[in-house]
Amino acid sequence: LSLPFDVLETKVANGDSLLAKPADFAPVATPLDRQTAAALQALLKSAARPLILFGPVMAHAPVAALVRQLADATGVPAVCMESPRGINDPGLGAFAGVLAKADIVVLIGKQPDFTLRFGKAPALAADCRFVVIDPDAETLLRSVKNLGASRVALSAHADSAATARALIAAAQPPGGTVWLKEVTAAIAFRPEAWRSIASGDAGPVHPVEVGRAVQEVVNGSPEAVFIADGGEIGQWAQACVTSPVRLINGPGGSIGSAVPFALAARMARPAAPVIAIMGDGAFGFHLMEFDTAVRAALPVVVVVGNDACWNAEHQIQLRTYGKERAHGCELLGTRYDQAVAALGGHGELVTRAAELRPALARAIASGKPACINVMIQRLAAPTVTAGTTAAAH
Repeated sequence: LSLPFDVLETKVANGDSLLAKPADFAPVATPLDRQTAAALQALLKSAARPLILFGPVMAHAPVAALVRQLADATGVPAVCMESPRGINDPGLGAFAGVLAKADIVVLIGKQPDFTLRFGKAPALAADCRFVVIDPDAETLLRSVKNLGASRVALSAHADSAATARALIAAAQPPGGTVWLKEVTAAIAFRPEAWRSIASGDAGPVHPVEVGRAVQEVVNGSPEAVFIADGGEIGQWAQACVTSPVRLINGPGGSIGSAVPFALAARMARPAAPVIAIMGDGAFGFHLMEFDTAVRAALPVVVVVGNDACWNAEHQIQLRTYGKERAHGCELLGTRYDQAVAALGGHGELVTRAAELRPALARAIASGKPACINVMIQRLAAPTVTAGTTAAAH
């Protein structure tokens, strides 16, 4: 954003009164009226396998807790979707399998876009009906149109958090919990084989081992902020690490934001440990922000999964064209740890899984912005289904 110098320097009368105040940026919530809330409750009660899906706005404090509260109050599974992988988000486990069984899906601030396969079979049942609630009137109209009026049982213009609160207030004691337990178990599911993954002394490190070590750090502090970024390694991170506070790249799927996210998180929560996992390609976008981190004394830990590759694109080429036509995705096994150390931070190189935990401990103890450069196996992101058993994907 560039503004002309003469505009910036112009003096105006009563200038202070023109400055925006914090309250000016507060969102204006559109409530869900009681009649619509009651009608929605009736629809949920009539369904055998209802689901409530929220968009990314409900993934973060202070409103994230409403998602769980709504599920508890209604007995209806409530899920927040914020990944570009949509129903194949590894962080949602085997969710795609139960989504296909739903007979009513309530979309609250969640568009029926590519992340939901546009609401079409086989991702969702052909006879599944929808409720669409959105704070943006144009988005609401577009969603209803794209789904088709015959499939939309109810639509309303309302804010996501306000809708959740209205439904909680209007909730009646839930009937059965079998469906809720089934969905909860599907989301929590991870292949049993992952528990035994061990790369040994030979290396390189498996992404599951990276997630396992980082999860121990997150478990050590209820205030920890976890950030997942990158292509394939970012998906492994989302599948393997859970945290009360998590930042990812959102439905747009942009990469490279983990370092700026980490610095902002540390400024917002100075007492909270901040740890990120990101890919080596993604790390290249904002490596120099470690200079900012050192100058501003912002101790964060960034774990770089280094497979010397633009692996997301590489995997697409392998699937589409075969290994003989995989081109332009190779990177160097760059010593990003040394680059961060040269900027005044703390650097660690990890080539074996056994080195991970000690490296994390030293990075945290250093009190500096830290980079742990982990040489990892070049693997495709996991696609988790209830029958997944393979250790490598």
